[in-house]
Amino acid sequence: MQDPTILILASLADGDKHGYAIMEDIQVFAGIRLGPGTLYGAICRLEQRGWIRAVKFEARRQPYRITAEGSQHLKEQLALLGHVVRTGNRRMREA
Repeated sequence: MQDPTILILASLADGDKHGYAIMEDIQVFAGIRLGPGTLYGAICRLEQRGWIRAVKFEARRQPYRITAEGSQHLKEQLALLGHVVRTGNRRMREA
């Protein structure tokens, strides 16, 4: 997976997290280790798009929250991925 957008949004779907917690969560649920540069670059882009926002700073860590627009985008992307997976599985069975 080239673009970490869906991974970050999925991580934030169950609650606010700071960067390190997002990295750890993605490692657990996707088996993908994002480097800090990749993560924080993506966080910046997601904030610019309005899909996540920074919330109250706590103990030297900046937590982030998914927005309504981010949740909608995540739902759309998950639906698309579901379709791709179903199509791929069907085609593999037919091959």
